[in-house]
Amino acid sequence: MMAARAMMGHGRENEGKVSACESYLPMGKLTRRVLRANGMERMVKLFHKRSDELHVGKDLDSRADVLVSEILDSELLGEGLIPTLQQAHDMLLVENPKMVPYRAITYGQFVESTFLWKLHDLFNQEADIPDGIHLVPAGLERIIDVKPRQYAMHCDAISQEIKLLSEPFKIFDFDLWKRPDSYREVEMLIKTTGDGRIHALISWWVLQLDCEGSVFYSTAPRWINSCDVQSGAPHLYCGREWCDHWKECVWFIPGPGIPVYKDKYVPVKAFHDDISISYSLPDNSSTDTGGLKPEDCHLILTPEKVAVYGDKAFRSAMSKSAETALQRARSCPFCVVADDSVFLTVLAASFSKDCTVISIFPGLQEQGTKYLQAVANANGFSMDCIEVVGKRAPCLLKQHSNKRKVDVLMGEPFYYGNEGMLPWQNLRFWQVRTMLDPILSEDAVMMPCKGILKACAMSLPDLWKSRCCLKKIEGFDHSVVSEILGACGELPPLQEGPCLPYFIWQCGEIKELSEVFSIMDFNFSEMIHACYGKKKINFSNHGVCHGFALWIDWVLDEREPIILSTGPVSRYWKQGVKLLRKPVEVNSCESSADIEASFNPTTGEITIKSSFS
Repeated sequence: MMAARAMMGHGRENEGKVSACESYLPMGKLTRRVLRANGMERMVKLFHKRSDELHVGKDLDSRADVLVSEILDSELLGEGLIPTLQQAHDMLLVENPKMVPYRAITYGQFVESTFLWKLHDLFNQEADIPDGIHLVPAGLERIIDVKPRQYAMHCDAISQEIKLLSEPFKIFDFDLWKRPDSYREVEMLIKTTGDGRIHALISWWVLQLDCEGSVFYSTAPRWINSCDVQSGAPHLYCGREWCDHWKECVWFIPGPGIPVYKDKYVPVKAFHDDISISYSLPDNSSTDTGGLKPEDCHLILTPEKVAVYGDKAFRSAMSKSAETALQRARSCPFCVVADDSVFLTVLAASFSKDCTVISIFPGLQEQGTKYLQAVANANGFSMDCIEVVGKRAPCLLKQHSNKRKVDVLMGEPFYYGNEGMLPWQNLRFWQVRTMLDPILSEDAVMMPCKGILKACAMSLPDLWKSRCCLKKIEGFDHSVVSEILGACGELPPLQEGPCLPYFIWQCGEIKELSEVFSIMDFNFSEMIHACYGKKKINFSNHGVCHGFALWIDWVLDEREPIILSTGPVSRYWKQGVKLLRKPVEVNSCESSADIEASFNPTTGEITIKSSFS
């Protein structure tokens, strides 16, 4: 629409044509609605195709003079920028076309950060945990690992925990106005700016949108405020507002990091292919796998899950609660791990040679079995006492309906592949417990025994702004797309926006406006059922309330008590966020709110409603 308007502004509406590609049919239909709402359906020819499916002479009358695109992710290349532009240059564009954006440059910077280190190096974290469990035994240092790729993250949120160990340095320069290469590599010597240990390379990109070099856009963190002395680009950090679609990227340095000293040089190799950028630095960590092929036994987990497994408080709570649960059972306990927890499986198997353990592993399946076989000797148990079902609970019920009853049912809960979902998706543990009820002993111990839905009123101006309804965008009416795209703020009356999963600590400007409060409990000693809770809250701080953060605290042992919280204080779990239709100004003296929640056991969803007074 901007291209069509630009043609009209120059009196060229009869000379040129605008063609647009949207291969995803629902989005294509939405695009047509937006075009109609702005009276431009005849000015833009929309194809429900990928651009590499277009043909000059069939779809297009002639090769195009101008290409405008936004196929960029936080890493730059992940949405297929290079192959898309290659095909466009080869088949769709005139020679020397005009391009928007015109150029892209990626930058990097070395940092020291204990937080980032904990997100990937489980082996060295375990060395300081005296629980006798070896999820990553010596000789198998990378048997639990993260994918060797860049991870998108709001690094501004941890800026106070980062020590910069280099100046920003240019990595790749992509001239988008000409056909890009599929593969390149560069070698660099980067001078360090201080003593420390390089735990990660943080990267970002800068777009030059016009050929004259007058318009730039940057995804740089806020601590970058100087010009790029190598290229003269006038704003590595352009003062952009917080956004959730583009973030900085983090490349983890394997092992405990690389020790460096000020004014020394570190060699770096950078590579890119069609869809990603990767790095190679001097590696001082072991890669020995004890003769096992990596694909045979490695578990690839999210960085947050690796950090959880290396967290002393988490392991202590789990270990103490599991040991208590197994001691309450008979002398030869029969234990079922109802989720994908390799930690609880190893813990239970190591507890006693007489303990029989069945792990469902619905997500890990056979890969979980291979992992357990690899770490069994280091943890002092035999695979003879472990059975991995690798399927869902009904299969276990069928196989064991006439056998011995289950003494202990446990879970973290953790379901492989569900890490990015809303926190109450882990109430799947309750569903599994209900399905297994016929094979549970009368005094079976549940761990966790209960879940508690917790909440806190929050000021979240950046997040709310990013999720509010669209109206005029560059002069074009986009109001028809808000509901379909999941807008939350400024919704019409009686229309509720969805709950969304976020790491609260990465949501830009945040402020707690109330004490943490409980809304409702889920009792796992009972069969799964509908739940309802309502709470009246008073505000403890003055501010503008944009919504509520919600999470579940898992009661591992009610007698002690031992509780595992997944709230914002811990940065390894996502919370659910319920944004208000309109922000409400509150104060600690006069303001209050009622919040109610309903749990639907059929869908596993929780509905949240609130009102203010």
